[in-house]
Amino acid sequence: MAIDAELLLDRRSLRRKLSVWRAIGVGALIVAAGAVGWRAAGGRGLSAVTPQIARISIDGFIAGSDKTRELMKRVGDSSAVSGVVVSINSPGGTTTGSEELFRNLRLLAEKKPIVAFVDGTAASGAYITAIAADHIVARETSLVGSIGVLFQYPEVSGLLDKVGVKVDEVKSSPLKAEPSGFHPTPPEARAALQAIVGDTYGWFKDLVAERRKMSPDQLKTVADGRVFSGRQSVPLGLIDETGSERQAVAWLEREKGVAKNLPVRDWKPRSDNRFGLFSAAAVGAGLLGYDDLAARLRQAGSETASLTQGGLLAVWRP
Repeated sequence: MAIDAELLLDRRSLRRKLSVWRAIGVGALIVAAGAVGWRAAGGRGLSAVTPQIARISIDGFIAGSDKTRELMKRVGDSSAVSGVVVSINSPGGTTTGSEELFRNLRLLAEKKPIVAFVDGTAASGAYITAIAADHIVARETSLVGSIGVLFQYPEVSGLLDKVGVKVDEVKSSPLKAEPSGFHPTPPEARAALQAIVGDTYGWFKDLVAERRKMSPDQLKTVADGRVFSGRQSVPLGLIDETGSERQAVAWLEREKGVAKNLPVRDWKPRSDNRFGLFSAAAVGAGLLGYDDLAARLRQAGSETASLTQGGLLAVWRP
């Protein structure tokens, strides 16, 4: 009988333990389901319904992105967002990616007042991003400008000659597949490329003249490819004022009627769940506490993927 009593007590203890673990398992499922829902909502949670100013950060290499376009739409459709600060720290990117970002920001500007804040660099394609806003604030030591277009390609024919490699080709016309890194660029191909670069450069300058209300003489002064400091950029008309993000928010409050003292919330694109070499390395660096390295690895992955698409660049490369 004593043994039966001990077995009964052991069973009751085991049931209690199982009940505890069941409760923990159910709780974990609830937390997981909540996390999935939060992720599906773009990670905004309750802050998505709190009156706020949205901060959209443009960092690193700029390329066309469906995620960024979808982010702009979410911000524009949010009744909680009273205004938008576009925080920029980028050397530029592809001309097509920069054009797409500009167009998306102008569509957003039809719904929400937008101010740009240059928190480091807004050069080339990133300056195209800045002029999509109706007011530009930059730190005094920020780098601004680099109005120009670049087409780069490697020419390795000399190296191939040294190692004894020759590349033959059969093509439909002389300009097909030009420029090629396997031989020096012929004059007619170089002229065709220069015409494309010149046309895109003209588009860039026209955009700056329109958005910044510059005369031809003013544009000529700033459109030679140079970058300028924030302090230099104010009298040149590239930006409106120097200061911090606080000055950018103050402009929204003063000029666009945005309520004072609203919190500034980060809005980010939804993840596309791609997990490549750079992504894996970034996750590892983040787990080890190297947040800056992780950010650089993510940027490198984005730039590498974008460069494989080819095309013209509006990017500043010191």
